[in-house]
Amino acid sequence: MDFSQVSWPEIGQATLDTLDMLGLSALFTFLVGLPLGIVLYLTSKGALLQNRPFYAAVSLVINVLRSFPFVILMIAVIPLTRLLVGTSLGVRGSIPPLVIAAAPFFARLVETSLREVDRGVIEAAQSMGASYRQIVWKVLLPESLPGLLAGITITTVTLVSYTAMSGLIGGGGLGDLAIRYGYQRFEKEVMIVTVVILIALVQILQMIGDKLVQRFSRR
Repeated sequence: MDFSQVSWPEIGQATLDTLDMLGLSALFTFLVGLPLGIVLYLTSKGALLQNRPFYAAVSLVINVLRSFPFVILMIAVIPLTRLLVGTSLGVRGSIPPLVIAAAPFFARLVETSLREVDRGVIEAAQSMGASYRQIVWKVLLPESLPGLLAGITITTVTLVSYTAMSGLIGGGGLGDLAIRYGYQRFEKEVMIVTVVILIALVQILQMIGDKLVQRFSRR
């Protein structure tokens, strides 16, 4: 294998594009998924704002979105993507499908983390006259922080693979580079380099996430 033929400036730009996609999609995923997960928890059976019809409806939407393979979802939401950002190509065109795919996934992780909070702590806050908002911000979120950080880590790592798949429809980044050069032009050196970079990125994100979970976990 001859890595001297690899265009390193192009590899560098593709890596930056992947980081842009990952950062922006992760940000919007958490901004959408966190409140959605909180609403799911609060309206679930036995919770503070129990509402079975509403919970069932939201759960159905989330399950439908989660059941779509990401490649199919990207294609299905192209009209919506163009409406939102003006294009379905490049870094900007990848953000909407990435968020639509990852936000429901993260919302479920948030719901699961909140369910692990000791009911006694919530009841104690209620007995002291805490409002629902205070219970959410001062009890639920702080108590579930390690689980939420683990969920953020899992979601971010999942988004790395999604950003690579977005290259199938011209999403840019390392995935697009791997497809155009590594697959279509049979330049296996480019494929190997992109895979190594993606693996390194996942390892770094997982290591940071694990450290944060350990830091905020109660011993």
